[in-house]
Amino acid sequence: MYPYFSKWIRSHRDLPLRCNQWCNVVRWEFSNPTPFIRSREFLWQEGHTAFATKEEADEEVLQILELYRRIYEEFLAVPVSKGRKSEMEKFAGGLYTTSVEAFIPNTGRGIQGATSHCLGQNFAKMFDITFENDKGSRSMVWQNSWAYTTRSIGVMVMTHGDDKGLVLPPRVAPLQVVVIPVPYKDVDTAAIVNECKRIVETLEKDGIRADLDTRENYSPGWKYSHWEMKGVPLRIEIGPKDMANNQARVVRRDNGAKADVPTANLVEQVRVLLDGIQENLFETAKQKRDACLKVVNTWDEFIAALNDKKFILAPWCDEEVLEVAMVDMFVSNACMQTSPKFTFN
Repeated sequence: MYPYFSKWIRSHRDLPLRCNQWCNVVRWEFSNPTPFIRSREFLWQEGHTAFATKEEADEEVLQILELYRRIYEEFLAVPVSKGRKSEMEKFAGGLYTTSVEAFIPNTGRGIQGATSHCLGQNFAKMFDITFENDKGSRSMVWQNSWAYTTRSIGVMVMTHGDDKGLVLPPRVAPLQVVVIPVPYKDVDTAAIVNECKRIVETLEKDGIRADLDTRENYSPGWKYSHWEMKGVPLRIEIGPKDMANNQARVVRRDNGAKADVPTANLVEQVRVLLDGIQENLFETAKQKRDACLKVVNTWDEFIAALNDKKFILAPWCDEEVLEVAMVDMFVSNACMQTSPKFTFN
């Protein structure tokens, strides 16, 4: 799109210019696929912007980085660290790169969640993107680029998933509540199903994403496992005793806690529970990550912490020659579990 930037931008009055795109990307140089984390084709959101001054570009870089942090922490319930990449890790051709980085305790690996780059004026030189400033002379624009991808789904799955399947944060779960009738022999099944339908309609009117599972060829227990595997945050069970007591059994996906809630204030309690699940998922993930944090000050401590799959906090001089030496050492040392990524926070 940069050849068009050079045509669209003529005057300082045309700035800032901001473009955002959603598109699919195909990697031609590719090996070792991992679903969602690194695949041949993925969907991403990518922004490209141009400014009259470096100060404006610098300000936007951090604004976008904060938005990406909020996506991960406030919606996906994944704790991340904001920082600036080393010179070797930055985007090729850019001035500097910032990113949000997640950490997966089970694997001991960090993973880049999203990036916000200041491209400087390098691409403006290449594509002749200039403008007439307020003094009447020509100047080159300052550009940024920022993006996050469907990798965010993989990060969320690895952070919260368990042996039963997915665990989805309520704010991003396509289905927040599933209602399951639990009939017994010689009971009015139709009345139970009708009560379940009424509950689903009530929840949906309040903006809660809910659905009813009335499949007759599966037992209630099978349905419980099915929806647990799909990660639905809340399950509501309605049986004859529940109807008789004007209550519903509510089961949380994140910790399995069960509670009998009066149907008169079910909507309010469901709201409270969904908020509690969202908060608990984030706090649990944060505690697991922080439990892996290891402060090191020597190379031997660094090696030991890395082999123990720790989240390492260490001094770093940001000298490229030493970064090259460290990466080479990791490549040549067969005992290493992973190689380091250098980010400054």
